[in-house]
Amino acid sequence: MRSGILHLLAGAAVAIALSATSASAQKKYDTGASDTEIKIGQTVPFSGPASAYAGIGKTQAAYFKMINERGGINGRKLNLIQYDDAYSPPKAVEQVRKLVESDEVLFTFQIIGTPSNAAVQKYLNAKKVPQLLAATGASKFTDPKNFPWTMGYNPNYQSEGRIYAKYILQNHPNAKIGILYQNDDLGRDYITGLKEGLGTKATLMIVAEASYELTDPTIDSQIVKLKAAGADLLYDASTPKFAAQAIKKVADLGWKPVHILDINASPVSATLKPAGLDISKDIISTNYGKDPGDPQWKDDAGIKAYFAFMDKYYPEGDKLNTVNTYGYSTAELLVKILQQCGDDLTRENIMKQAANLKNVTGSLSLPGMVTNTSPTDYRINKQMQMMKFNGERWELFGPIIEDTGPAG
Repeated sequence: MRSGILHLLAGAAVAIALSATSASAQKKYDTGASDTEIKIGQTVPFSGPASAYAGIGKTQAAYFKMINERGGINGRKLNLIQYDDAYSPPKAVEQVRKLVESDEVLFTFQIIGTPSNAAVQKYLNAKKVPQLLAATGASKFTDPKNFPWTMGYNPNYQSEGRIYAKYILQNHPNAKIGILYQNDDLGRDYITGLKEGLGTKATLMIVAEASYELTDPTIDSQIVKLKAAGADLLYDASTPKFAAQAIKKVADLGWKPVHILDINASPVSATLKPAGLDISKDIISTNYGKDPGDPQWKDDAGIKAYFAFMDKYYPEGDKLNTVNTYGYSTAELLVKILQQCGDDLTRENIMKQAANLKNVTGSLSLPGMVTNTSPTDYRINKQMQMMKFNGERWELFGPIIEDTGPAG
């Protein structure tokens, strides 16, 4: 009899254990996630030298508002907590610590800028908090071997540099290249990619390099130096404020180099308009998303949905500013990753799903471009197309180029 009772009790214990296991298999949470909410942390340069990017954070907040109004993700509302880091690494460190230790977010999303991301990368990896879709293309943010909790969103700057090198070798094989670069990971990665792409010709073709600091009031002297070195192609690895200054100074000097501008500094509203649309004509850059100002997309379903979103959720935002389409695309991808997570909202599973994207097509991606990631390849965007500014808008040209260079 006694053994029968024990047997029944043991059976009950097994049943309870099984039900607990199945319940935990249904729903798994880390700090920052619950049945009702997913807490997301972000720092944005709402002020400071890169405040041209503030629209990214504003668009993302508006996008999550739209998702929440539609019922959230699997019934959970997205709670985006944003702080201004003024594009200052010490401030970013302070604010990200606050997000993790005080606000207890599940993960960080789209921290903006290479300096801010670099300042918090080791901290977030030590804490095993995802640094998800970081708004930078520096190669150290797509390095799963050394930083498994960090995944950058932007095309790898070295990849972009290699693509510019291909373009230069094909179209300007005898160019004398003058390099302007931001003295940080962003600028240095662009130089590395360019030199890798040019190969043995790099030492022959590059005639001068000039760097600037984020704290520099102007870059006039750097532009004067590059012109004086005899450069006839300006390779400009900068951010909007300094790119606009460079365009103005080039025009002031009456200098007419082929001007290649990195993708970060390509937004018309943030860079070319402040510099002057007329003097920005013929600048060359690259892209991987649809430009809302390009008439070829006027009947495109993705652009139409984006315009409707902006009208309703962010009416004060400039619909034609690619800073805002970028914010929209990144928010859309995050929603896809969180949907893939289902009810397993652990930090580990978030990284697992982000590293398991298969043929994902963003609604604003250029036709033919897809996203694939794996545990050994964290690069979200590996495909690009060249474009030239016609005085009003960017015009795409040439084929889609995929960088086959090293992952990470």
